[in-house]
Amino acid sequence: MTSFNRSTSRRLRKLTQIPSVWEGDRRPLSSPTQHSDSETKGECILWVDGTQGIVRGMDVVPPESGPEAIVRTLMRAMEHPHSPAKPARPQRIVVRDREIQFYLRGVLQDLDIAIDYSPELPLIDELFRGFAEILDSQVPELPPQYAKALREKALAIWQAAPWELLEEQQILSIEINKWDVGTLYASMMGMLGMEYGVLLYRSEDSLKHFRATILREDESQGHLEEAFLKQDCLFLTFEHVDETDEEEEFEDLAKLPLSEIEPTFGNIHPLEGLRSVLYDEEALIVYVALESLNRFIRDHRRHLGSDSFPTLSRRYRISLPDSCDEQTKSVAITVSSMPELTAELEEMAGYEDEEDSEDEEIESEPTPMFRSLRDDLIPEDSFLSLGVVSWEMLEYLRQGVNYHQAGEIKPVGDGLPVILIQTSRPKAKTVIENIEKAGGLKAICFNPGADPFGGDRYDLGLLQTQNGELFLFGEFLDDDPVHVEARKKWNQRCKNTKGYCGLIIAKGLTGAARGNPQLRDMMALFEARSLSPKDLGIGTLQLMPQLQFE
Repeated sequence: MTSFNRSTSRRLRKLTQIPSVWEGDRRPLSSPTQHSDSETKGECILWVDGTQGIVRGMDVVPPESGPEAIVRTLMRAMEHPHSPAKPARPQRIVVRDREIQFYLRGVLQDLDIAIDYSPELPLIDELFRGFAEILDSQVPELPPQYAKALREKALAIWQAAPWELLEEQQILSIEINKWDVGTLYASMMGMLGMEYGVLLYRSEDSLKHFRATILREDESQGHLEEAFLKQDCLFLTFEHVDETDEEEEFEDLAKLPLSEIEPTFGNIHPLEGLRSVLYDEEALIVYVALESLNRFIRDHRRHLGSDSFPTLSRRYRISLPDSCDEQTKSVAITVSSMPELTAELEEMAGYEDEEDSEDEEIESEPTPMFRSLRDDLIPEDSFLSLGVVSWEMLEYLRQGVNYHQAGEIKPVGDGLPVILIQTSRPKAKTVIENIEKAGGLKAICFNPGADPFGGDRYDLGLLQTQNGELFLFGEFLDDDPVHVEARKKWNQRCKNTKGYCGLIIAKGLTGAARGNPQLRDMMALFEARSLSPKDLGIGTLQLMPQLQFE
């Protein structure tokens, strides 16, 4: 039997011994009326001062933990008790388990504490009755009569994967007109490869307000959380059954088998906040919404997967679950695409018509920094990085995106050096079209630049198209250590590939994949040659002052 170290015994003996009787016990933390296995709940260890009527120590432990756990909780009850108790050791301990009694007698034999047995522990019995009442009064996450049917509909949505067809701003309306709900507005989460699910907004205003809030660059994290809680929607999200490693689950969720996917339902409302519970009517609303949504995706998959967001509508008769006590056993639901609302949300996010926006930029923006260059190819708010694509990933890219080959590249080194430009999907499509109109991408170059007035020197990232035009894609300070290191790796990789490199255009700038686009976010790969400043032959580019006239 494990016993205290002598130093521990001496420390505990220094505690004031009070004339109190403490009750101690260990019981499953579940209600007798619940059907769930106690192993999923754990066991609760309690130490109560029967004389003063206060809880001195409490722990929840796994059922498989040994008798040492009850001693650990007892030590905390003596040395670091819950308020308002003071550190002390009792004169007498009472337990209702003979094994625990004999175990404690052996462990505590040097502390002058009497260990007695009693079949009943009044205070602890009362506390556990209270725990059981609390557990019995807890509302289940889903109404039991609808739980199985809802999960089946949710998993059908997972298999249909509507986020592979629709972006978050491409909205579908679901007209229900029952249970005090008129129309729901469905937004899909998942095209960014981050979090998968369906948001069912109860109003257009709530949807627009939330989208506008998260797109504001000046919003703090606290304001974003407040905006999240002010949504008015029902939701379905998907999680990995095993949550031991959230990051791994997050990255691999789409690749997991169906058996490892767990649907989660809930409600968000400005006055209620977030709750992961659906009540009866809410469960029926989500049930018919998911079923009609699944049918709509099935019927219009080819149209929804096209480049444009078409106008579509279809009416369905949805049967309610057999366990439903509604008088009518089916509901007529109309699902429609909403291209006008989608266009409004895209405009809100800055996805203007490209020709109009280019004219506006010419009129309103100052003269480009380098007069010998064009800087109207890459959107100003794009995310930019220098990196490498492994040879294996390169093959996937060549098969799955708009691909423009520069020549036969031998796989030498760790991969193809690439420039990644990430922007919104509409702007990415425009960038790709403009490069193609210019005959494709010919070369990528880093050329020196200087500000003779401020004294700064730059490393300018340039793209040369086949028609000879030069476009600025990035300005980097010469003494930026991060860029200096990235340039060293870029030069070495280009040397390995005999001067071959690439440009990747990706979407997902405003979503969770910002700065870390997945394969599904990459829309085009342009292979090109890497040119040195000497090869380009334009010398150091100078910043020219702007002259203003009245």
